[in-house]
Amino acid sequence: MTPQSPPEPNTAEGNRRRVGVEIEFAGLPPLDTARLVQRLFGGSIDPLSAHRLKVRDTRWGDFGIELDSQYVHPEESAEQPPPRDSEWARMRRDFHRRSRELLGDMVTGLVPTEIVCPPVPWNELGDLDELFDALREQGAKGTDASLLYGFGLHLNPELPSLETADVLRYLQAYLLSADWLREQIRVDITREVLPHANPFHQRYCLKLLDDDYRPDLNALIDDYLADNATRNRDLDMLPLFAHLCPDHPHELLRDDLVQARPTFHYRLPNAQLAEPGWGAVTEWNRWLEVERLACAPQTLAERMAEYRALHAEGSLWQKIKQKLTKDQG
Repeated sequence: MTPQSPPEPNTAEGNRRRVGVEIEFAGLPPLDTARLVQRLFGGSIDPLSAHRLKVRDTRWGDFGIELDSQYVHPEESAEQPPPRDSEWARMRRDFHRRSRELLGDMVTGLVPTEIVCPPVPWNELGDLDELFDALREQGAKGTDASLLYGFGLHLNPELPSLETADVLRYLQAYLLSADWLREQIRVDITREVLPHANPFHQRYCLKLLDDDYRPDLNALIDDYLADNATRNRDLDMLPLFAHLCPDHPHELLRDDLVQARPTFHYRLPNAQLAEPGWGAVTEWNRWLEVERLACAPQTLAERMAEYRALHAEGSLWQKIKQKLTKDQG
């Protein structure tokens, strides 16, 4: 499958936009996965711990591969030797490392393996899909392999512009496209139940889709955090906001799990490894419906007006919903 071109293919600096890709799966442990990545894209394997590795210096940069649980990896603070090292301190560090390694061995197959790919130019996503084909061939299992598997694929598309008005129009386009994307993706029931990719609340959508909503950056971030004080949104804006406003005081923007970067963090797609031909390009091409809407100002304005008419308090639809709720009560 060929990656389609976004309407704004380059950054404000004139560079081709890049896309980070993250994929979760079962059935292939981290070391075997690292060897697979190395065979496809070159580089050298750097084992950071028993269940966390890097494949460094591939054609695009470094791949991160690990069991997706913080409890199976040694804590960085526990690994650092104290100023006055001692035999007892070394024993404690060794016990900590070995116990985390043992726990990782025990949960391999239950906890997913995750690959965090380096940023890839959007027009080279087809080459990255060789990895998805190889994972299938090696027996990696995706979301639909078990009711217990809430695995996802995340895209981190670099923005074409970091101006507040441009960030806003892309976010507005996503809010209007989210239901369509869920229908197209057919989000797995396990992922719907789990909180990792929850939809935005209607009150937040109405706020952002108001014609008079023209915030500066601080207001855009504060309004987001007021209604979405969580990482668990289908379009997680926290990494972008942490990048745009590194001194913002909110604790979520300083969370170690929030990695500041000039990208959206799109968490909605399933990991459909059982589906032949599925990969990053499939989800990128779907995502582009958001970008096309963001770059069509008249259509965007019309869709915003339709949303407000349908969902605003006092609308006919709202009155019908209230009546149905009252009758059921």
